[in-house]
Amino acid sequence: MKELLKRSITGIIYVLLIISAIWLNTDAFDFLFMIFGIACLHEFKKMVQLKGYAIFIIFLLLWWIYIYFINDAFTINFKQNTIYILMVLTLLTDLVLIRHLVSVKEVPFTKIQKFITGIFYIGAGCIFLTMIPYQNEGFSKLLIIGIFILIWVNDSFAYLTGRLFGKHKLFERVSPKKTVEGFLGGLVFSIAASVLLFKYTKEMNLTNWVVLSFVIVIFGTLGDLIESKFKRSAGIKDSGAILPGHGGMLDRLDSLVFAAPFAYACIQFLKYVS
Repeated sequence: MKELLKRSITGIIYVLLIISAIWLNTDAFDFLFMIFGIACLHEFKKMVQLKGYAIFIIFLLLWWIYIYFINDAFTINFKQNTIYILMVLTLLTDLVLIRHLVSVKEVPFTKIQKFITGIFYIGAGCIFLTMIPYQNEGFSKLLIIGIFILIWVNDSFAYLTGRLFGKHKLFERVSPKKTVEGFLGGLVFSIAASVLLFKYTKEMNLTNWVVLSFVIVIFGTLGDLIESKFKRSAGIKDSGAILPGHGGMLDRLDSLVFAAPFAYACIQFLKYVS
């Protein structure tokens, strides 16, 4: 009971912090996720035993380039082409991690592979998450809140459905507690949430919200499993202890960080075909 209370209080503070930053102004939102990104990279470095501080320097440089520099100094076409380069590199890194996830063999990472993985899996994931609300030369508060709602609904109802009805393991080799029933429960409730988001936000049409919910649930679940495999390889339960009752910052953001570039690409594609 005490652990549940601690977890609940931490969760409420975490949600209020994010919502407050979104509603306060764009600088508050950008700064918050820059700090979150640094915290996640710190935990990742410890997990994979990557030494040095160069990864933080590269992350902050990329952050400055993509969140501030190209927005103010270059044309729309140059900005989009630069974003596409980062997107391709990030999605390729994430696809390699998916391949690593399903591989039965334990594939050792070299130092340079750990560095590249940290930059694009976590660093670029946080950058794309931050770029999502910057749509049509404005800042779409309700869109990014909708993204968070979808991931939170999926996490919550996957857990509850799995506890109540879970019988078939989803990926027992990496995460023994996850079940197929839990995954499907999270998906169904996320789709229901996407219908409500369409009804009350009007940020996108219903089809786009539903498609986005599929993308977030599938790649969010993969992100959770990938972090679980990193932790299993490191022989640890949590990536850190910064969030009482929840573990580390990466434990809290693993789904979002991995799903963010896919969600960003999905939104851009849906805008293009609409």
